[in-house]
Amino acid sequence: MSDLFNEKAKDWDASERKKLISSAVGSSILKHVPLHQQMDVMDFGAGTGLISAHVVPFVHKIVAVDISKAMLDKLTAKPTLQGKVEAVCQDITDKPIDAKFDLIISAMAVHHVENTSKLINTFYEHLKPGAKVALADLDKEDGSFHPEGSEGVFHCGFERNELQTLLENNGFDNIQFFTVHVINKKEKEYPVFLVVATKC
Repeated sequence: MSDLFNEKAKDWDASERKKLISSAVGSSILKHVPLHQQMDVMDFGAGTGLISAHVVPFVHKIVAVDISKAMLDKLTAKPTLQGKVEAVCQDITDKPIDAKFDLIISAMAVHHVENTSKLINTFYEHLKPGAKVALADLDKEDGSFHPEGSEGVFHCGFERNELQTLLENNGFDNIQFFTVHVINKKEKEYPVFLVVATKC
């Protein structure tokens, strides 16, 4: 599979918009998810580690999962993440990790996965009983957020009630949505939500 983010990885962290999104999502996770020093966390679609950087001081370990080696190379090069963040470059929907987690976090990655139901089920299978997901992504939008013809974009955001049903159908409850940020782009507003849910 070609690395769609190979070129983007080079200046990913320089984007003010990405830094704002990551800060908002990271702050919301810290606010709405109880973290502790024994927690093992998966960061799905971890990219260059912008979300991991917010969470890593408060947990035991993070496994950063992405299918882009270029992005993960950026992550593993960061001194602040070395020693507590392990990078795994694979598609966990096809090749699961042999580990269970206390929490799975993700920011702006779910819309890059075609089969959302399979992804949610994969999250369920990777979690310990009573563990949580904290997933941030776009509210349903008209398709104008990404440039036309963008590869690897399968969803124009998500309807919250549909995502809630999907989570419930895959074994999650205590589902809560929070609006954590609004992206202003091309004179349009694109809200970003965080959904927190618990494995039954």
